[in-house]
Amino acid sequence: MSHHDSDADRISSRAHLLPEEAAVGSDDAYAQAEAILDESDRREADRAAAPDTVLERRTSDETVTTVEPPD
Repeated sequence: MSHHDSDADRISSRAHLLPEEAAVGSDDAYAQAEAILDESDRREADRAAAPDTVLERRTSDETVTTVEPPD
């Protein structure tokens, strides 16, 4: 199977509309799936590629203020 075939299979498997999407329709579900997967691939390859997004690498301990129980 070529790279193109595997991409086509990947896109086809994701081109099915959810009930909410089917209710409003889509001009081209295949093109929509292709665009979404392309953007996803670019974001996966370059974690800073997400527009207007700052990715933080913190643990939950670093993001939550510890509240001491009363004595």
